[in-house]
Amino acid sequence: MLDEMNALKNSGTWELIPLPYRKFVVGCRWIFVIKVGPDGTIDHLKAHLLAKGYTQIFCLDYGDTFSLVEKMAFVRLFILMATFKR
Repeated sequence: MLDEMNALKNSGTWELIPLPYRKFVVGCRWIFVIKVGPDGTIDHLKAHLLAKGYTQIFCLDYGDTFSLVEKMAFVRLFILMATFKR
């Protein structure tokens, strides 16, 4: 956990700011993973800090959503536009 916290702090992942009026902090939790080597021995331990996004309310805690996965229609459109630009 300490290694993960130090990595997040050193990379500038977040900064502490005052909480706006009538807003709530999103909770978080630690997920621990045991990485096992090919011979079955414990290779190393990992820890991830995850936000509890399911506690947020649309238009109260956030106003926009997006998808990190590209849709195939967008990829086709992008390739089509690139071919016409040539």
